Amino acid sequence: MTSPAEDTSSVVPTLPKHLVDRFAAIVGARHALTDPADQAPYLVEPRGRYHGRTPLVLRPGSVDEVSHILALANAERVAVVPQGGNTGLVGGQIAEKGEVVLSLGRLDRIRAVDPTSGTMICEAGVVLANAQKAAAEVDRLFPLSLASEGSCTIGGNLSTNAGGTAALAYGVARDLVLGLEVVLADGRIWHGLDTLKKNNTGYDLKHLFMGAEGTLGVITAAVLKLFPAPRAIETAFVGLASAEDALAFFDLVQERCGGTVTSFELMARIAVEFSVAHGENIRDPLTTPHPWSVLLELSSGTRENLRAAMEDVLERGMERRLVADAALAESLEHRAAFWRLRDFVSEAQKFEGGSIKHDVSVPVAAVPAFIAAASVAVQALVPGCRPVPFGHLGDGNVHFNVSQPVGADTDAYLAGWDAMGEVVHGLVQKFGGSISAEHGIGVMKRAMLARVKDPVALELMRTVKHALDPNGILNPGRVL
Repeated sequence: MTSPAEDTSSVVPTLPKHLVDRFAAIVGARHALTDPADQAPYLVEPRGRYHGRTPLVLRPGSVDEVSHILALANAERVAVVPQGGNTGLVGGQIAEKGEVVLSLGRLDRIRAVDPTSGTMICEAGVVLANAQKAAAEVDRLFPLSLASEGSCTIGGNLSTNAGGTAALAYGVARDLVLGLEVVLADGRIWHGLDTLKKNNTGYDLKHLFMGAEGTLGVITAAVLKLFPAPRAIETAFVGLASAEDALAFFDLVQERCGGTVTSFELMARIAVEFSVAHGENIRDPLTTPHPWSVLLELSSGTRENLRAAMEDVLERGMERRLVADAALAESLEHRAAFWRLRDFVSEAQKFEGGSIKHDVSVPVAAVPAFIAAASVAVQALVPGCRPVPFGHLGDGNVHFNVSQPVGADTDAYLAGWDAMGEVVHGLVQKFGGSISAEHGIGVMKRAMLARVKDPVALELMRTVKHALDPNGILNPGRVL
C-alpha cells in the first residue's frame, strides 16, 4: 500500500503562467529563472548521471521569501526540490520530474561568530570554505572538510549529513550543529537557532532535518560548533604493503597518538597513480611505489612534541613491519601537496573512462576483508574492471569506486551500474555495513533502502514524512 507521503499524484507537474508569476513576485523577476540557458547549471549534477527539467528556478534571498514560496507551493500542490551547491552525488537535488528548483545560494550570510561560546550562525547558502575561513579569522576551527568545500554549501552539507576527512576526530555534519532554522512544508518557520550546549527541553528536533535531504523541511540557517584552532599540525604520507597493515597501523596510531589523530585516509595504489597521472602539480610523495598509502594527520592545541609523536609512531610502524616508507610534510606547501593528491582522487577517475561509485561503510575491523571480497566480486562480474578503493579508514567509510576496463565502451560499462551495485551492496550487508556512508540516499539508492532498512524504521520514516509534509511537496521521490 502506498503511504500518503509517497503519493505525489496530486502534485502539479508543470506550472501555469499565473503560478509562475506569483512565485516570481516573491523573489523578484531576476531571481525567477525560466530561460533554459539560465536554468542549465541547476539541472545537472557533477557526474552527469542525473539531468533535470523544471518550469522555474527560484533564488530566494531571505528566510521570509523561502517561507512564502513553500506556503504557496503547499497550497497549490507544487513540488519543490531544494538545492544548495549542487554537488550532491545521489541525484537528490535534481528536478527530474519537472519540479520547481529552490536554490538557496543567495542565503549566504554569516549572521554571527562568537569565538568565546564557540559558535557561528551561517545561512544555508554559505559555501563551506567560507565558513572555514570565517572561523579561522577569529582563531577558531570549523572542522568539516570535503573535497568539494569550495562549492558545496552548509545547507547541503547538513541536509545530506556530510562526513569528510576530519570526521574521525570531530564527527560528521550532524555532530557539528547546535541549532537550526527550518522552513516547513506549509511555510511555517521553526526558529531553532539555539546556541546553548545544554538544553534538555524535550525532543531534539534538529536531528529530524539533518540527513533528510530536504524531504521534511528546508534548512535556511544553522548554529555551527567551533573548536580551538590547532597550534601544530603534522602530516605524513605513508606507504604500506597491504590494507591489513594499514588497519594495524591505524591501531598503533590510535594507541600512541590518541586524541591528536585528525585524519587517516586510505588509498589503493591505483588511486595514487590516477591522481599523479591526471592532476596538475601532483606528484607521488614516495620514491618507491607501494600497494597502499595512508595520508595521516595529527593536530594539537599546543605546539609541543607533535613532531616527535609523529616520528615516534612512524618509527614504531617500521619496527613492526607495518610501514614500508613515509614522507613527512616539511612546510605548509608540502602538506598542501599531500592533500591535493588525496582530494583529486575522485576527479582523476573521470580521465580513466566510466566509474561506478559506491559510498559505503563497514565496521573498521572489516575494511580490508570487504575491499578484498568486493574486488574479487566486481572483477568476476566485469573482467578487466579496475577497483579504485579509497576513503576514511578510521570511520570504516570506503569509497569503493570501479573504473571501466581499459578501452571499454563507457556507455555500455555504465549501463551495468545497478548490477554492480547489487554485488557490492550485497557484500556490504554481509559485513554488517551501510549502503550510504556520507552521500545520502537521494534517487540513486531509494529502491535499495527499502530492501535493507528495518521495516519498522521505514514505517516510522514514512509517518514522520506524512506528518511534516502531508501533501508530499518537498523533494518527492527522494529517500522514500
